[in-house]
Amino acid sequence: MTAHTMTRAPFTGQPLGQVRHCTAADVERTFVEARRAQRLWARRPVRERAAVLRRVHELVLRLHEEALDLIQMESGKARKDAFEEVVDVALTAWYYGRRARALLRPRRRRGALPGLTHTVEHRHPRGVVGVIAPWNYPLTFALCDALPALVAGNAVVCKPDLQGTLTAVWARDLLRRAGLPPGLFRLVTGPGDEAGPLVVDHSDYVCFTGSPATGRSVAASAGRRLVGCTLELGGKNALIVLRDADVSKAADGAVRACFANAGQLCMSAERVLVHEDLYPAFLAAFTARTRALRLGAALDYSTDMGALVSPAHLRTVDAHVRDALAKGARLLTGGRPCPDLGPCFYEPTILTGVTEDMTVDGQEVFGPVASVHPVRDEDDAVRRANTGPYGLNASIWTRDTARGRRLARRVRAGTVNINEPYAAAYSSLDAPMGGMGESGLGRRHGREGILAYTEAQTVATQRLLPLQAPPRVPQHLYARTACRLLLAAARRAPF
Repeated sequence: MTAHTMTRAPFTGQPLGQVRHCTAADVERTFVEARRAQRLWARRPVRERAAVLRRVHELVLRLHEEALDLIQMESGKARKDAFEEVVDVALTAWYYGRRARALLRPRRRRGALPGLTHTVEHRHPRGVVGVIAPWNYPLTFALCDALPALVAGNAVVCKPDLQGTLTAVWARDLLRRAGLPPGLFRLVTGPGDEAGPLVVDHSDYVCFTGSPATGRSVAASAGRRLVGCTLELGGKNALIVLRDADVSKAADGAVRACFANAGQLCMSAERVLVHEDLYPAFLAAFTARTRALRLGAALDYSTDMGALVSPAHLRTVDAHVRDALAKGARLLTGGRPCPDLGPCFYEPTILTGVTEDMTVDGQEVFGPVASVHPVRDEDDAVRRANTGPYGLNASIWTRDTARGRRLARRVRAGTVNINEPYAAAYSSLDAPMGGMGESGLGRRHGREGILAYTEAQTVATQRLLPLQAPPRVPQHLYARTACRLLLAAARRAPF
């Protein structure tokens, strides 16, 4: 008998749907069928593949209300946070739908002997890409890594989280309605520790978003098979408020940075570093705005923050807060579950006096919990921001944007936003997005975000003269002459 898991709505705790556990035989069959479909798909011109993505862009915007209802019911997030997923998919589909031909076209490269060596770089799809998607952004992570992989000529097998499976099914149907041929976007469902390794073991490339511990396991498995992987593994992100910042705007930004998607966002800020001269005023403004947030389960835009994904995750978040308070942290607001709203609601929480011995200081909470620290100057802020193994995102608030950009280059993070929490960098689809350190490997978005799903091939044609000593020319004379020519060419080459 096939096993199933009943998922539950975070808003109410009521049953939401049965998710089937795929067996090893199911996964084997899925990859066989995906490979068969991929071979035909790769023969199609890039312009035909890109046309599917442009239709995805149109359809997801037309059907956004339908998508928002499903995302909210399955993830428990506020509607405005769900809308970010719709926009993300639309922007990604539009970008790669328009840019894929240019990014994937054959490129002339400098040959060994100019004029005599004709060298071209070609890009070939890897085959079947495995996408292992988390629960916190079920539509984004089901599609936004799959779309560049598909337009590059691959098939995709997606393993969504149990709590994101219904949204992934909707995403699969969206692709079909956009004209994607059958078999190219397949789903493997079930618990992550069962189905995830099976997907990794069959994929020609793996894209994983999740925890560092699981990411290491994915990388090790991919490495044993000599296949590549892209990993986004979370962060302990800092928001820096410089001495010249507008306190009101910085406080508004911090609320969004810390509590968007109830803090269940890998790019959210959990550490707020404020210049000591602004610290009292900022703390007052940030606390007042946080207390004013509206929590609730409405399927409309009347609430500011939704629920956590599960009672188990709520207990984890609360344990971080309890540990901090027991060790001397000060609670300014929040810090409690809200059972009157539902089983997974937790108040947005601000802590001060957080020290290194508290788990909330170094571990990612992945919930609506922010710790605020005074800093002496820019050097102190950068030192604190760069503390720890992560390096995903950072946010800097200042009236002097040139100063902010200079400071950003000193922060060890894959993306840094000036006067914006996270969306400016993440939504710049032409620029790479990813983490440093334990925040991951590889990049999504831009040129890197599509070429990762391809293999590079160099085809070089040598004309007239061979790259060796001509007949009847002594090797020692050829070697001496070649060295002289190479030295002369280097002296004439511009720096």
